[in-house]
Amino acid sequence: MDFDTCIARLTGKDASDAYAFARQIMEESSASDIWYPCFDRFAKLLNHKNSLVRNRALSILAANARWDESGKLDALLDEFLSHLTDPKPITARQCAAALPEIAAAKPELIPRIRAALEQADLTGYPDSMQPLILKDIVTALKKISESEHQRGPCIGKV
Repeated sequence: MDFDTCIARLTGKDASDAYAFARQIMEESSASDIWYPCFDRFAKLLNHKNSLVRNRALSILAANARWDESGKLDALLDEFLSHLTDPKPITARQCAAALPEIAAAKPELIPRIRAALEQADLTGYPDSMQPLILKDIVTALKKISESEHQRGPCIGKV
């Protein structure tokens, strides 16, 4: 399947198919770098007008963080983190949920990720959504801390 067809499926009107295809990409990305060459094209979807497409892009990029030896995600991190305060609360929640996977793959980004999580301004969300997003942020911080403790200090290791 060519990449234009992939983007059409991820951005198409059939939300069920788009979600299933995104899940397939994430699963395949957990096993191999087959989708990493498309990283830049997926990154462009972070700015898509449809929040469901942005959600898929966040998850796909996080799934490909493990293959990012060239630092593409490092350069894109501020844009990625901006979705912690996305206009759509579901996208903010998706962003927070994706961050532990990035932190596990790229521990050097943890300070920036942690700072963004701790400083996220949730006041723009309805009162009913703020506690849910805050819970997701706390969960992400816990997962990141747990993975740091499991990994242990890397000082002096090569």
